[in-house]
Amino acid sequence: QVQLVESGGGLAQAGDSLRLSCAASGRAFSSYTMAWFRQAPGKEREFVGAINWRGDRTYLADSVKGRFTIFRDNAKNMAYLQMNSLKPEDTAVYYCAAGWRGNSYYYVTEYDYWGQGTQVTVSS
Repeated sequence: QVQLVESGGGLAQAGDSLRLSCAASGRAFSSYTMAWFRQAPGKEREFVGAINWRGDRTYLADSVKGRFTIFRDNAKNMAYLQMNSLKPEDTAVYYCAAGWRGNSYYYVTEYDYWGQGTQVTVSS
């Protein structure tokens, strides 16, 4: 079992930066692929990015490439989403996820563990 807690969300203006954190507890964090998803009001939860267990490979949605980066610190059981050049369309609740089942990074159903989410609101 892995428990995930996100933090770092808040209000931002277009062009600002925010860093989201995901604190994990439980065993074997360092063996898990970690992912970030987001869900805007009235929309389905969508993939933002993922990072492999070693932290040397990341995968980002086209909508955030060049603006967002993912990294992790296995010694601290932490994963991060650095968000730069924020846009109003980035407004959503952001979730971290773990327990990837090994097929595709992009689907909600591929992850067993989820945090409660943190709200990010970007104004124009």
